[in-house]
Amino acid sequence: MKYQNILFKADGKVGHLTLNRPEKRNPMSREMLEEITDLLTRVGREKNVHVVIIKGAGKVFSAGHDLREVAGGSPQEVLQIFRACYDTMKAVRDIPQPVIAQVHGIATAGGCQLVAACDLAVAAEDALFATPGAKIGFFCTTPSVFLSRNVGRKKAMEMLLTADFIPARDALLHGLVNKVVPPEELESATLDLANKIAGYSLAAIGIGKQAFYRQINMEDFTAFNYASEVMALSSTTEDAREGISAFLEKREPRWTNK
Repeated sequence: MKYQNILFKADGKVGHLTLNRPEKRNPMSREMLEEITDLLTRVGREKNVHVVIIKGAGKVFSAGHDLREVAGGSPQEVLQIFRACYDTMKAVRDIPQPVIAQVHGIATAGGCQLVAACDLAVAAEDALFATPGAKIGFFCTTPSVFLSRNVGRKKAMEMLLTADFIPARDALLHGLVNKVVPPEELESATLDLANKIAGYSLAAIGIGKQAFYRQINMEDFTAFNYASEVMALSSTTEDAREGISAFLEKREPRWTNK
């Protein structure tokens, strides 16, 4: 698939996915969403990179859905846009590679949703986040799903009902991002985090990522039983055996990603 709305490059074990419609503030059009889904699915299948960073070209991360596609569309037509968005968010979660949002400028509506859906997020100190649908009579219902699973209910509702921007420091305080850094350090800080994770076994990371999201909404001891089964099975993988042996022998592990 030839991409018109995104860019992708691999730098060692780290893949860089760039939302590339800066003149429109990187709107999450149906076409862009389909391209992101296609790319992430391919990355997850090929496993040539071990971590994916998502960032935006130009002055902002993403201003969210392309409202020109929504305006005047029938419910069935608009539903197709949100089904494309569903596929993208599911691809972020389904691939074994951790996905890190690198956020600058603004991340609003669907852009904020994408940050919340990513496994990790690093933001510039001057970045701003908002779910401003209430301002235009189009409540940010789909962004509320991942937002409410990152921040507390009261804060999520505050963002959704007031449509106000919150600064990066508040996003950090309430759990929407993992780290806030000066703008000039954003790229290096995100890459440092990505490279650290990329140095581990992708097989182990992939198993752990999948299990984390499966157990998160289970009852505590149902989750513990499930996690115990996952660990028992994963102990038989090549990388688990190599990693344990390397630890006991006080040497660096040699990953096969199996």
